[in-house]
Amino acid sequence: MAAKRSRGLTFEERVARLEEIASELDAETVDLAKALSLFEEGIEHLRAAAAELASAEATVQRLVERADGTFGVTDAE
Repeated sequence: MAAKRSRGLTFEERVARLEEIASELDAETVDLAKALSLFEEGIEHLRAAAAELASAEATVQRLVERADGTFGVTDAE
């Protein structure tokens, strides 16, 4: 169920949702079932955001400066 809700979110939207979840979990009025549901959703967003961040980092590491001063992406080795 949570997987369907989170498809198509941007990295920034995932981070924002993680912040919302953290705030909700900090509330003393959250019952256990709701807390577990929020935790599971948070883990899903965290994993997806981490994967997207790792992909972006790999792309940045492959960027090289050409002789004319422009940048290009090289094949990962």
